[in-house]
Amino acid sequence: MDKRRQRRRWERWWITLWLSFLLCFVERISTQIRYSIPEEVKEGSVVGNIAKDLGLDVSTLADRRFRIVSGPKDDLFQVNQNNGVLYIHKKVDREEICDGNDVCLINLKIAVENPLEIHYIGVEITDVNDHAPSFAEKHFHLEVAENKSPGARLDLQPARDPDVGTNSIRSYKLSQNEHFSLELRDGDEDRLPTLVLQKYLDRERALTHELLLTAIDGGNPPKSGTLNITITVLDTNDNQPVCSQDMYSISLQENVSVGATVMKVNATDPDDGINGEIEYSWGRNTQNKIKDIFEVNHITGEITVKKEIDFEDSQIYRLNIQASDKGQPPLTVICRVTIRILDVNDNEPEIEVTSILTVVPEDSKPGTVISLISVTDKDSGMNGKVVCSLSKDVPFELKPSVEENMYSLITKGSLDRERVSQYNILLTATDLGQPPLSSVKTLSVQVSDVNDNTPEFPRNPLELYLTENNSPGASIFSVSASDQDLYENAAINYQIIRGDARQNDMTSFLNINPETGVIHALKSFDFESVKWFQFHVLATDSGSPALSSNVSVKVFILDQNDNAPVILSPVSANGSAEGLEEVPRNVNAGHLVTKVRAYDADIGYNGWLLFSLQEVSDHSLFGLERYTGQIRTLRPFTETDEAQHKLLVLVKDNGNVSLSATATVLIKVVEPKEAFAASDVPNAVKDEEDSDVTFYLTITLGSVSVLFVLSVIVLIVMQCSKSTHYSSKDLQDTNYDGTLCHSIQYRSGDKRYMLVGPRMSIGSTIVPGSNGNTLVVPDRRSRASGEVGAGYSSSFLLC
Repeated sequence: MDKRRQRRRWERWWITLWLSFLLCFVERISTQIRYSIPEEVKEGSVVGNIAKDLGLDVSTLADRRFRIVSGPKDDLFQVNQNNGVLYIHKKVDREEICDGNDVCLINLKIAVENPLEIHYIGVEITDVNDHAPSFAEKHFHLEVAENKSPGARLDLQPARDPDVGTNSIRSYKLSQNEHFSLELRDGDEDRLPTLVLQKYLDRERALTHELLLTAIDGGNPPKSGTLNITITVLDTNDNQPVCSQDMYSISLQENVSVGATVMKVNATDPDDGINGEIEYSWGRNTQNKIKDIFEVNHITGEITVKKEIDFEDSQIYRLNIQASDKGQPPLTVICRVTIRILDVNDNEPEIEVTSILTVVPEDSKPGTVISLISVTDKDSGMNGKVVCSLSKDVPFELKPSVEENMYSLITKGSLDRERVSQYNILLTATDLGQPPLSSVKTLSVQVSDVNDNTPEFPRNPLELYLTENNSPGASIFSVSASDQDLYENAAINYQIIRGDARQNDMTSFLNINPETGVIHALKSFDFESVKWFQFHVLATDSGSPALSSNVSVKVFILDQNDNAPVILSPVSANGSAEGLEEVPRNVNAGHLVTKVRAYDADIGYNGWLLFSLQEVSDHSLFGLERYTGQIRTLRPFTETDEAQHKLLVLVKDNGNVSLSATATVLIKVVEPKEAFAASDVPNAVKDEEDSDVTFYLTITLGSVSVLFVLSVIVLIVMQCSKSTHYSSKDLQDTNYDGTLCHSIQYRSGDKRYMLVGPRMSIGSTIVPGSNGNTLVVPDRRSRASGEVGAGYSSSFLLC
């Protein structure tokens, strides 16, 4: 030990010598003069005569501004310009200026002017033993257990001395005692004092031990500092705490409330006092996750719930509870706790849908896969078993997969987009827990269109009532069909089904707009030529393949008042409506003089003729039947009456705009004998004329009969094709006031033939004694709902 200390001293001496040599060499290079003074000298003490040492003229120092231009900031030194002496201006404390440095050197820069000179002066401050060693604390406490083994070392805090070199701390000394000795250990810079236990302590003999540690420096005279050490002997904690159970185990439901007590850990210690007092804490290596969920009471050992527990996160927790006594040093034991978490039904099923088809064609076959559905439940056991169901009345069903809780949503029936275009399917997943939990998800399935619907007309057949004399090229009707499909499947084109170009085929005179269905007539129709006709319209959609349907359109031509009455009698030889009638003078009142006959090609009110006297020579003598055209005497002739009278008869129809014709009747009053003779003279001529008239009348009657039979056949066919709501009741509703009278009279001797038009009026006059056979044919043309038809009857009267 002594040799090692001696070798360290020689090493330090050589290091100091080399450092001094180097410093001297550096100063010679950087300074010209170097002074050395001890610290703590009085203010005003002379350091050295700079002027003398530099060889400067003392008398010129003031003029040359002899001064210190660089040095310590606190102006420790100053120069006297009168004698060139460097002296101490303030007290110099080496420890304050150069604390911790072995060599304390202050460099000064001296300047003189005229000429300018710079001189470097070095002042070394040497240390003096002006500080005694001191400890950070005056009193130091240590606690040592009575069972501490001899040889145990107790580190003490070292003393501090600001002085350096030989004036620093050189040794320590411990007061005399039987239990501890002092040992010095080398530190980084200082030697560290350490107490070494020499033998066991006995707390029953001495509770404390008082020691005094003295630190001594190497000054002359030496200085010292002391530290009072109090050592307290501690009782031995020689009994370890014991847990009441080797392993604690408990089951806990996951929905336990926060703050609830889980269980209590109990440990005992037979030691007395604080050595027997137990504190509980988490054992080493306890996971932070467990510390976040559970909490341990340090005093009672109760384990409480700190945070919500989730079975799905962890099903078992293993806790290490450390039971420690308060002995010195404390003894510990680990109590092991196992907490098993019981699942409760607290998680709703989760539904995941993978869509394969977002749009399903309506002609999809049953079994078409729409979506794949996966259902999961974080719970376990029966709480995790899930049953799925769909909303009712949807053509879909769930098909279970081989894998559990996997389903396929498939079609189970036919789809009809026209009935339901979108399905919002309610998918419900319910677990089997108590109480059960469920979740719902809505699946939206769009049904796309296919061309599966034909165009439809609102009615079939369609009826059109068209007034004759329509404008050629104008629209007369429009048809419209609807298609329940969408887009191109519902785009409809119209066309007229053309006939085989027969004589009565009217389709060649019709044209239809293929997009709008508006029908145009290319010609003007005449009621007197065509009473009605029928054609078919075909409606075709644009789907693939295209679907079509047709509708029958029945066109009924309505009569217009476009024909003026035609006078049939009287007619003169040159064709004018003028005739001469001879009347015996002895006739009585009411005698039929003659009858004006007229015809109108129109029907209904347009063909209903009325007769009136436009001009008459004597209003009191002749009268005209309004509806029949018969001219009769109103009174007997007198001697004063003129022999010849002229009557102008006006015949007009009942159209909205009436059309008319006139006939002139000349009446000659003759004596009875003359009248008879006149009738015999022209008898031969009249027989010939009657023969011609009979021929023409026969042809006319034959033609009318053929037309009548054809009309009856057509009307019967139409009546059979009508729907049930076109009944005879509709015909009974038609009632016309007045007569629609067309009459033709022909004279052939004593025979008279009269062709009467559609119907005789109540007020019509029939020639007395005439034998008539009447054939009445009702018009069976029905009316459309809401339309007033022009129903009529025809009659032929043979007199």
